[in-house]
Parts: sequence; C-alpha cells; structure tokens
Amino acid sequence: MATREIRLSTDEILRKVCKPVKEINQNTLTLLDDMAETMYAANGVGLAAPQVGILKRIVTIDIGDGLIELINPVVVERRGSQIDYEACLSVPGRSELVDRPEYVRVEALNRNGEKIIVEGEELMAVALCHETDHLDGVLYIDKAIPPEDVEEV
Repeated sequence: MATREIRLSTDEILRKVCKPVKEINQNTLTLLDDMAETMYAANGVGLAAPQVGILKRIVTIDIGDGLIELINPVVVERRGSQIDYEACLSVPGRSELVDRPEYVRVEALNRNGEKIIVEGEELMAVALCHETDHLDGVLYIDKAIPPEDVEEV
C-alpha cells in the first residue's frame, strides 16, 4: 500500500468524467488499498479515484463505521433534503453549505466483483453523493449555496 498525492481543485483531472471499471484486477485492488491509506492519512471520510489522478469509477468511504469500497457506484434513490457544511480533501482549508439528500441508496460492486447496495442517511448520504459527484467531474463547490443565499438558509 502507498499514500498517493491528492489532486487539488485547480487540477483539470478533477473535472473529467471517469470511465467504468470493466475488470477488477490487481491494479484495481492496489488502487483501492492505496485510496484507503491516502484517505486515512489525510483524515478524510471519503476519496474518489480522480482525486489521486485515476479516471476510474472507484470510491472509498469511512465515516467512522468501517471502510466501504465502491466500484462503479450508481445512486439509484435519493430522498429528502439536508443542508450542512461540506469540505473536500481536494479543496483544503475551505467549507461551504451544500444541499444534499437526507437519504441515498447506491448500487455498486465490491472488490470481489459482487453487487452490493449501500444505503446512507445524514453524513453517509452526503459522503455517497460527494464522492460519486467526483466521478462525474463535479466538486462540492459547484453545488455550494451562494453566500448571498446563506442567510435565508
């Protein structure tokens, strides 16, 4: 395992759409391991492959309940709304208010190629949306509530 460099918001790779993983091989498993190590080393709760320079649809998340690895995740259900401050390892030293679903359901593959379903509320719902957005070249700052609208929230 290795800690990889986290790309910052000015890096154009973060604005690209990632390609689906067609085959889970040793490179995929190594990337998953490295992403988890990198996420933990940076004290993050989630990390998407483009944040370490890889344009693959792979995400790691740990909000304190254990590591979740998602390959080719797809958000299949969203419910409700929650507004809270959000931050990102690729946008250091900054946080902004974002409106996210209260509940999210995601389908993906695990490292063994098995289909899994991950459901999340509150912080997990935010993490799932935040990280899957990265796979489509979207950063949380793109969805931040404009400062002039913050008082209304």
